[in-house]
Amino acid sequence: MSCIQRADVYMFDEPSSYLDVKQRLRAAQIIRNLLNPDCYVIAVEHDLSVLDYLSDFVCCLYGKPGMYGVVTMPYSVREGINIFLDGFIPTENLRFREESLSFKMVETAEELIVDKSRQYAYPAMTKTLGGFKLTVEPGEFTDSEIIVMLGENGTGKTTFVKLLAGDTPDDPETKPAAFTVSLKPQTISPKSSGTVRMLLLKRIKAAFMHPQFNTDVVKPMNMENIIDQEVKTLSGGELQRVAIVLALGKPDTQVYLLDEPSSFLDSEQRIIASKVIKRFILHAKKTAFIIEHDFIMATYLADRVIVFSGKPAVAATATPPQSLLTGMNQFLASLEITFRRDPTNFRPRVNKLNSVKDKEQKSTGNYFFLED
Repeated sequence: MSCIQRADVYMFDEPSSYLDVKQRLRAAQIIRNLLNPDCYVIAVEHDLSVLDYLSDFVCCLYGKPGMYGVVTMPYSVREGINIFLDGFIPTENLRFREESLSFKMVETAEELIVDKSRQYAYPAMTKTLGGFKLTVEPGEFTDSEIIVMLGENGTGKTTFVKLLAGDTPDDPETKPAAFTVSLKPQTISPKSSGTVRMLLLKRIKAAFMHPQFNTDVVKPMNMENIIDQEVKTLSGGELQRVAIVLALGKPDTQVYLLDEPSSFLDSEQRIIASKVIKRFILHAKKTAFIIEHDFIMATYLADRVIVFSGKPAVAATATPPQSLLTGMNQFLASLEITFRRDPTNFRPRVNKLNSVKDKEQKSTGNYFFLED
């Protein structure tokens, strides 16, 4: 850290952007190492697990976007994040959001008894890109299921998504998968010259005009606030919301492939987007493969997970889809990170490295808990 300029105050705006889970926690550790008795750090962060790991105190901001904002007094990190999720400030007796946000894993399973009789499969595949080789083990999936892909940057997650989409030919000796897919790419570049409304009518008219899609997707994703804005003037978060709506609205789709849907969204928007995606996939009886580095969003979305292991940019292997608990334990063990759950709202919390809880969970092999 000797190359970093010495300062009284260090300020970081969304340091986790573009980083995988391992890199995010490493960055948080490096930022914490800047602290000494003569300086302090201010960070803006939308990944709540990173914010939890990074911070000693938290200020919540609420208000109306583009109009006004209010900054609360500092709270302890657990209390501050829970106040934000609850939408209620007890010291002010003030509610700034109508609903509390919770991460209880069983809520969607209880809503609907799902018929998962339709089975799909993809074959073993390999893909060589320069000096990198991805090996995909064969897997199966069903309707009404979300499969989250976990792995470090450079281990082939986006390549796997493109193989499923048929956007990139696999190696000659392997048979490609064949699904009708809707792909939300990692990088979103606005090319449309019209308004958001014109774009939605052009690309997904049938879904956009359907009352159920409006209720389940368009309204929760807050499209009405930007519907008549020019696409080229939208911010990164606004573009991401439009891209998610476009991907979910594509007709005649078997498999939805969403590459980092949390990028550029704030904490509240990430939770709302997770709920929208999960409810849509469940009720539409479709399947989604999702790449996600926001750990809270990943654990909320996932019915099962695919773990990518290996050496980034050299060689990696993708496991078949496996249970959330097994896959998360395998992934977190490779990163030497443990998570516990908050008893109030069930959000995953990172254990501080070498803390009593961290050592206890590692000794028993429980790197991840579904419920406390």
